[in-house]
Amino acid sequence: MNIESLASWLRCPACLRLLEPIDALTLGCDTGHRYDVNKRGFVNLVSGGTKLIGDSAAMLDARDRVLESGLYSPITDAVRSATAEIGGTSILDAGAGTGHYLRAALESSADARGLAMDLSAQAVSRAVRSSPRIDGLVADTWRPLPVRDAVCEVILDVFAPRNLPEFHRALAPGGSLLVVVPLPEHLAELQGDAGMLAVPADKSAEIADAARPLFELRSRRAIHATIALTQAVAESLVGMGPSAHHTRSHGVTLPSEATLAVELLHFSRA
Repeated sequence: MNIESLASWLRCPACLRLLEPIDALTLGCDTGHRYDVNKRGFVNLVSGGTKLIGDSAAMLDARDRVLESGLYSPITDAVRSATAEIGGTSILDAGAGTGHYLRAALESSADARGLAMDLSAQAVSRAVRSSPRIDGLVADTWRPLPVRDAVCEVILDVFAPRNLPEFHRALAPGGSLLVVVPLPEHLAELQGDAGMLAVPADKSAEIADAARPLFELRSRRAIHATIALTQAVAESLVGMGPSAHHTRSHGVTLPSEATLAVELLHFSRA
């Protein structure tokens, strides 16, 4: 763990002053606020409590099974390619989960480093263990982010909540926001009895509209593929995201293939 690297991303959630290392496992600001750093290399800066619930260990296990199986490799490849084209070396992954997409993005440069931010401490712990180039932050995306102004060149947001004003603040001038959003046909075969939640028809357009005037939409890329499923993999797909809170997939005969359909939106900071 490099506490100097971790501190270089962060500001105090209480007073918004910069955080600096106080000792090997403590960050603090010059007004006296102190925060313990987990020895695995992440810090929890959720302040004031939250009603939101981070992903459970079961959800994270399901996500790992799906992502490491390669089923979502078209998305991973698109994130890797887009990040390499942008060329940023400081990458914040908002809603990083276990860090799968952040690791792909970091392949764009040997000098790149990343901050995995998620509400789930279990997810952040897994992310920082997965790469020495990843620092970890437990934080609530919907609150003012405990990250410094203009601290990153790229923000990733893959199937995650978006705090657009805070993303704008955290991005350096000319920085890029990459958003991956499901299309209506994404995993449609797993909706209904299987418990997968439906995707709103105009989600991409709504995000693009909400991003103005803070961001300019530079490009949008649709990604489609047909993925083969076993019963176990299909249950993992349902169980790895928000649908896990509503799932009825156990004991239901699931389809043998499904449609992967997402869109990668590339915004630049206005």
